[in-house]
Amino acid sequence: MLKPTESELEILKVLWQHGPSTVRFVNDTLNEQREIGYTTTLKLLQIMNEKGLTVRDADQKTHIYRATITEADTKNRFIDDFVKNLFHGSAMNMVMQTLGNNKISQKEMDDLKQIIQKIENRDHNK
Repeated sequence: MLKPTESELEILKVLWQHGPSTVRFVNDTLNEQREIGYTTTLKLLQIMNEKGLTVRDADQKTHIYRATITEADTKNRFIDDFVKNLFHGSAMNMVMQTLGNNKISQKEMDDLKQIIQKIENRDHNK
């Protein structure tokens, strides 16, 4: 699976959130965050199409682009690489570092406890 660049990820986020979209729509959505030219967005989508990150439906007057990789698969790939490269493969080290460096709300703490409980229950049922 290809690893998208930062600019490609921005476009994928638009496609994941809104579904298949025109270049104009993607560009307008990106411009809500930062200024990016239409031709730049078009070129990026064309490159992404060549790489297999998107497919283009050319049946209509305006081409519609659709992501070929899911958000979940992409996140998993980035997280796996991140944990492997920065934390020597230890998810626990990553979690401990993250929790130590950031404030966590009571709701987040409760959510974390629920996740741990689910994992414990899943492992006990094996």
